[in-house]
Amino acid sequence: MLKQKLVFLIISIISFFPVNVFSTENKILLKIDNEIITSVDVLNEINFITTVNKNTDKISKEELYKISLNSLIKEKIKKIEILRNYKSIEVEQTFMKELIASSYQKLGFKDLGSFKVHLDNNNISFENFKNKIAIDSLWNEIIFFKFQKKIKIDKDNLRKQIIEKKDKEIKSYLLSEIVFNVDEKLNFENKYNQIKEDIFEKGFDNAALLHSISNTSKSGGELGWIEENSLNSKLQKAILKLNIGEITKPIIIQGGFLILKLNNTKKIKNRVNVEVELKKLIAKETNQQLNQFSNIYFNKVKKEIKINEI
Repeated sequence: MLKQKLVFLIISIISFFPVNVFSTENKILLKIDNEIITSVDVLNEINFITTVNKNTDKISKEELYKISLNSLIKEKIKKIEILRNYKSIEVEQTFMKELIASSYQKLGFKDLGSFKVHLDNNNISFENFKNKIAIDSLWNEIIFFKFQKKIKIDKDNLRKQIIEKKDKEIKSYLLSEIVFNVDEKLNFENKYNQIKEDIFEKGFDNAALLHSISNTSKSGGELGWIEENSLNSKLQKAILKLNIGEITKPIIIQGGFLILKLNNTKKIKNRVNVEVELKKLIAKETNQQLNQFSNIYFNKVKKEIKINEI
């Protein structure tokens, strides 16, 4: 934990947004193995998070500082582990272009040019943005190679579900998530009550920024539209109890707990190619399991790394 005086020092620096980082004295705050986090790093991360999230106005400067610092710590830990497995933070160029396109389209931009202008207008380096994508991509690659043999997919059951619902109307859910775990300093009840309070006062997306350990946290926990047949029975059962705008109680998953919010629903005609749809469902289920393994492995790596306050 950072000392309270350090928190107040940083908060005094971030009085207004966006900031001109070049006018701010750069101080080292943390050393994570051989990686460092500086005051300018925190300012840049605050700027990044507030730029890619629309509804951060209800989050206090103190909370934004904590979110940004935790985000940087997580990024540095991933980088350290990546460099234990790879020579550099580099992603194949064609794949990187696909990742970038996916990212800016998700944020509502139609082309790279307008997205770069948006980043530039908010004092965000495009190279820094690419580096964040590369770190996440290589981390996911490590998780895949380490845990691919532990992934369990019941293909026959998935195929059966698709065939049963073929040419019928099926439900699709617009979902958001908060994935959290509990450490020895805060028991489950206190953590859950804290999350519920922040959801009520600040909104679900801001609560996701504050508390979620999932990769979706920076986008307010958004999962997008998910068809009911791509959810396991436990999640389907929990969502069926919800009205639009409501949240589930915490659901136990590997590596922690999951809270889902139902943002909207729609019915679609399920006219699909069974084999094509099966591949999609296998990919979604694989990603869900890999995300859980990712959280478990990250906590393991974090325990092995020294984090020192300067």
